[in-house]
Amino acid sequence: MKFLVVDDSPTMRRIVVNALRGFGYEDLVEAGDGQEALAKLYTENVDCVITDWNMPNMNGLELTKAIRGDANFGNMPILMVTTRGLKQDIVEALQAKVNNYIVKPFTPAVLKEKLEGIL
Repeated sequence: MKFLVVDDSPTMRRIVVNALRGFGYEDLVEAGDGQEALAKLYTENVDCVITDWNMPNMNGLELTKAIRGDANFGNMPILMVTTRGLKQDIVEALQAKVNNYIVKPFTPAVLKEKLEGIL
């Protein structure tokens, strides 16, 4: 299974990547924003996207909508990992059809639980 980890913070990408490796996943691709992530979806054989919301160029919500609007990726699992914890933010993300939502900071156990729920 190949994961695309999308966050404008290299530190946060490293935290997620290290957690995924700890769960036994080794096939990982990274992107610094939604535009880069969308480009990688067309060149890499990605199975699941883990994305931040707040990023330059194209944010995670816009990325989610772009993925859901593309017949090639419409059913791809998307996990949003963000600092945006307001109820209206969570509702907006779920309306855009993210499969699950994690508010930062989080533990690897929470990440694993949320991933198992969508995979």
